[in-house]
Amino acid sequence: MKVDYIIVGLGLAGLAFAEELIKANKTFLVFENHSQTSSLVACGVYNPVVLNKFTAVWNGAAQLEVAMSLYGALEKKLNQKFDDKFLIKRVFKSIQEQNNWFTASDKPLLQQFLNPNIETKKRPGIVGDFGFGTVNKTGRIDTLKLVGAYRSYLSANNWIRFEKFEHQKVVPSSESIRYNEIECKQVVFCEGYGITENPFFNYLPLAAAKGELITIHAPGLNIDFLLKASVFVIPLGDDLYKVGATFNHTDKTATPSAAGKLELEDKLKKVLDIPYQVVEQFAGIRPTTNDRRPFVGLHKEHPRLAVLNGMGTRGVLIAPTMAKALFACIEKGVSLEVSADIARFQ
Repeated sequence: MKVDYIIVGLGLAGLAFAEELIKANKTFLVFENHSQTSSLVACGVYNPVVLNKFTAVWNGAAQLEVAMSLYGALEKKLNQKFDDKFLIKRVFKSIQEQNNWFTASDKPLLQQFLNPNIETKKRPGIVGDFGFGTVNKTGRIDTLKLVGAYRSYLSANNWIRFEKFEHQKVVPSSESIRYNEIECKQVVFCEGYGITENPFFNYLPLAAAKGELITIHAPGLNIDFLLKASVFVIPLGDDLYKVGATFNHTDKTATPSAAGKLELEDKLKKVLDIPYQVVEQFAGIRPTTNDRRPFVGLHKEHPRLAVLNGMGTRGVLIAPTMAKALFACIEKGVSLEVSADIARFQ
């Protein structure tokens, strides 16, 4: 069997790269064994502003444009809605934060996103004595629904195998890659935290972090925006809200913990002053990096092996842009941005 590409892993990164291949009429086969869950439990929020510092996300405006184009196209292709657009309201903790917001909203990179007007109206159920700042052009992609629908789409076209990819069976050469009965031109690894077991790329300094979230039922809250304080509170409809997230750099299991739930509820007490009930809890391992830049590029000795990984907490926003960049690098020899290229570790 011959294909142009093998993609290993189908989270947001693998999905975005598969779309690049389809647009270019490239043949491919995806291997997915459901071992990594970060894209499935991710909140899916797209927001080009770092809200604890009131600064612009790295290339955020450009990434947002690419991401919205991809997700809009996928909604049409799969005939499903994945994009829930809403505002983000940042709770201010002091007058100083209000002043910092005013300063940030006047900066060229942030003007289109930060509303300079402070909202002082008291919101029932929310602790917010210093008001709120509003972020525009934000929302949430239902990543669980999207990835599930896309896997079904690939399955219907016989473009995916639900089985473990065995790295030791990869036979690279200068002309092609052989894997079992398959011959291809390129293998792209989109394995998330699973890359730590990849003998070709396990040298990359992945700084994985476990993230836990809870879903609460809070009939008295009644908000249609994302509330950002020490935790975020995302409306899901029917008085349900997703709350998160924790960052645990020692626990590498994707199992919800009592400690994670307690941490979220302790923080939530400082954000909401109404009763609620926890109805569900989730956990996943984020593939993050110490320098907050993704791992994208070609293996130094075997350039027919590539990696697309380390998207971190902003995978919804950054993955589409990085997928485009890697495809252009492989097919057209376009140089990757230095800060994202894995050559920085070689």
